[in-house]
Amino acid sequence: MLISSQLETHSKCKKEPAVKKHSKKTEQGPKTLCPEQPESTIGIDVGDRYSHYCQLDAAGEIVKRGRIPSTQAALEKELGQIGRARIAIETGTHCHWMNEVLQGLGHEVIVADARELKSISGSHRKNDARDAEQLARLARADVRLLHPVHLRERKTRQDRSVLRAREAVVEARTQLICAIRGMVKADGTRLKKCSTEAFVEGVREAIPAGMRRAVEPLLEVLKELNGKIRAYDELVERMGQEEYPETKLLRQVAGVGPVTALYYRLTLEDAERFQHSRDVGAYLGLAPKQQESGESAPQLRISKAGDEGLRRLLVSCAHYILGPFGPDSDLRRWGLKLASRGGKNAKKRAVVGVARKLAVLLHRLWANGEVYEALRGSKASTVAA
Repeated sequence: MLISSQLETHSKCKKEPAVKKHSKKTEQGPKTLCPEQPESTIGIDVGDRYSHYCQLDAAGEIVKRGRIPSTQAALEKELGQIGRARIAIETGTHCHWMNEVLQGLGHEVIVADARELKSISGSHRKNDARDAEQLARLARADVRLLHPVHLRERKTRQDRSVLRAREAVVEARTQLICAIRGMVKADGTRLKKCSTEAFVEGVREAIPAGMRRAVEPLLEVLKELNGKIRAYDELVERMGQEEYPETKLLRQVAGVGPVTALYYRLTLEDAERFQHSRDVGAYLGLAPKQQESGESAPQLRISKAGDEGLRRLLVSCAHYILGPFGPDSDLRRWGLKLASRGGKNAKKRAVVGVARKLAVLLHRLWANGEVYEALRGSKASTVAA
């Protein structure tokens, strides 16, 4: 999975900045978005082995530049001796532990969304030293220009690793099955269709004699992988029941299983981060992109921002809801009505729309603890009629 799938942008959906104009929080704002000029601002362009940094004073003049190893000891030695400063780093592999180390040294840390910093990624004179200086100047001018992100807690990241490990094993099983089918097809035989769990026993007898010595070891590996996946499924079920009981609210919707519910819970982390449930659809990249200019407002594809794994699971749930085995519900009726409008991409548009509405619905159930009624809207319309 992409590293960026571990990060959560909160500049648009964080609930701390108050909306009311007359509240004191709106006038002062949270600490990370404080417009006051800091005494010292530092930008760090993080690399895998070495990181470049640039320090600015209150007037915006460069005080110091340098390059340090990307290690905890080097950060503490170089930045632990200076006073409290505002430090900007970009999202990436090392941003989590660097954020913890720098905050432990007493600094104000801003983790910038690297995808939004076009002034850095699109520069024609791009190098590590310039990138560090650009981060520092953006942090000094206005923190909101960096599109700050919210980093998940360590416990959440560790629990998400269970889902990532399961996904890696499932992908390995899929690749092995495709490899076996391809090798047997090239030999002139086609294997019958069957589920992935029953693949080993279902096709063992159909393997040509000349291919057995090549395929039999792969079948044994597949058998072992099936056992590991079942163990992961049991672990996910147990985690949802014991550590995250709120996943039971999400599993009220048909098609949402223990993996999707736990993935949803660990990705959003806190339901109160979103002031409106509708914000979740855009947060997960299921809302269309916008490129309006004047009277031009073209229809664009979804942004695909946010966590790719959760977006894929929600789309899979949407396929089930709209499929032949999906039970009757308001969500299914709305999706089928959208798909019936015709057009080249009507079915795809309906699947994405249902996935977006499902993301909003799950947040609503989680935030309010409501009991899910599949045909609540239809019943209300019937009563009104």
